[in-house]
Amino acid sequence: MTTLTAKQIHLTSRPAGMPTHDNFQLVEVELPAPQAGEVLVKNLYMSVDPYMRGRMREEGIYAAPYALNQVMYGGAVGEVIESGDPDLQAGDIVLNQCAWQDAFLSKSTGVLKLIPFDPDQISLYLGTLGMPGLTAYVGLLKYGEPKEGETVLVSAASGAVGANVCQIAKLKGCRVIGSVGSDEKAQWILDECGADAVINYKTCGNLTKALAEAAPDGIDVYFENVGGDHLQAALNVMNPFGRIAACGMIASYNNAEPVPGPNNLMLIVGKKIRINGFIVSDHGDVRPEFIGTMKQWIKDGKIKSRETVVEGIDNSVDAFLGLFAGSNFGKMVVKL
Repeated sequence: MTTLTAKQIHLTSRPAGMPTHDNFQLVEVELPAPQAGEVLVKNLYMSVDPYMRGRMREEGIYAAPYALNQVMYGGAVGEVIESGDPDLQAGDIVLNQCAWQDAFLSKSTGVLKLIPFDPDQISLYLGTLGMPGLTAYVGLLKYGEPKEGETVLVSAASGAVGANVCQIAKLKGCRVIGSVGSDEKAQWILDECGADAVINYKTCGNLTKALAEAAPDGIDVYFENVGGDHLQAALNVMNPFGRIAACGMIASYNNAEPVPGPNNLMLIVGKKIRINGFIVSDHGDVRPEFIGTMKQWIKDGKIKSRETVVEGIDNSVDAFLGLFAGSNFGKMVVKL
């Protein structure tokens, strides 16, 4: 019978503005051996995602808030160390929602056995084959409804969601414009993801002017990850009957107080623009279709992925904070 000492990250206070290390604590706990119907799992990779910032608020944003002085949670991929369930064996790779800890004891119903697409790339199930990839797939195809020949704008285009949106839009025959925060990211989006134009929003000056130059025929679909100035510019340049798939608005996640929003919202009426907010957890029914399609695109070399890998649970808070500084290139994951 196996017992483990697990390291966990607890939220000890609710951030006001940008989180700091003072809001978190590293805690060690002893895990007992699994009983019948339980599994002991060693996590191999965990995900850090912008949505987690909303869960640190007392009221949450679009998901239940984290409890104080308890381990946080999120997507992770681990290996079964010992099992009390005959359907799971030691060595099985499992997807779970027990991030922010390097090992855990769980009911076996709380994990999903994976047959890895590639044993050397199991972290893809936290990115391109996981929640971010499904978010891109559902958001663009269901709510953006791109049509061949249309122009699609993607903010945070080099991120875990945005890079997949860019590539899926290209596969659907669209012209793609990405917005990113560095020239290096811009070049990757052009070279590897096939974008037709990229804007570095940090150096372009007037974002509306830059977008209008990149999209002389206007924008038909906007995949919204940022909000603020990006939403304002998109509304200025969008064509009549444009569609906005509102996935997130990371520019405002760490605001201690509300800030003024776009001052051109009347364009939504005049241009007859449709905005759909969506949460990927409402679309689990699409996952089998998504997994099958995305695996084939990856095998065919039509979808490419990039990760920023941070080593060790001790550095997981730094990895999370790096999301808001733009230090991730593609999906940010922590190798445990």
